[in-house]
Amino acid sequence: MPQRPSTATPGGVLWDLDGTLIDSSELHYEAWAEVMRELGRPLDRTAFAQSFGSRNDRILRELLHVSGSDAEIRRLGERKEQIYRAHVRTRGAPLLPGAAGWLGRLKLAGWRQALTTSAPRENIDATLEPLGLRHHFDVIVSADDVGRGKPDPLVFLTAARQLELPPARCVVVEDAPAGLEGARRAGMASIGVLSAHHASLEADLVVASLDAIAPGAFEALLTAARG
Repeated sequence: MPQRPSTATPGGVLWDLDGTLIDSSELHYEAWAEVMRELGRPLDRTAFAQSFGSRNDRILRELLHVSGSDAEIRRLGERKEQIYRAHVRTRGAPLLPGAAGWLGRLKLAGWRQALTTSAPRENIDATLEPLGLRHHFDVIVSADDVGRGKPDPLVFLTAARQLELPPARCVVVEDAPAGLEGARRAGMASIGVLSAHHASLEADLVVASLDAIAPGAFEALLTAARG
């Protein structure tokens, strides 16, 4: 049975995209690997795993240790995204198990849903249109829209404001530590989805996959947040 939203204020679910709703990690790895080959450097999979879910400027400077002007960092980031979008258009990025089911059930039950992602707008469009997912989301907020990447909480707080919900009535679903830390800083409940990149996570609820989330879990998290 679909969940029933609270009779007070309806709840909101803030979804990450890459690694949470869609299986895009290999496409991102291949895109970054091509950029690094062009720079004459290999890409270590461990470094890539640590970078997943972060903004490109942070990935390049802090995790891949690429130096250069801001303009050069932007150029490299956009080069990577062009390669990634080409992969998405030719090969697609499949939904992860449980994603379609939860998006549909929550929408039917009256929950407000937002996409809160570090992905550029062009990537979001390239991903959502083929999958037919856009109608599930009341709000879409990219880290590029707010100028700050996770774990800064601004992307979550902006989505909550646009959903017209207080942070305490929102549940963030993420697969990376940076996103979950951002949810904590935003004062929101969280669900961490484990993956090959992150075998352990700190969240209010940790699951092996979206289809392992129990019925009633979202409402239970909001009830617990109310104390």
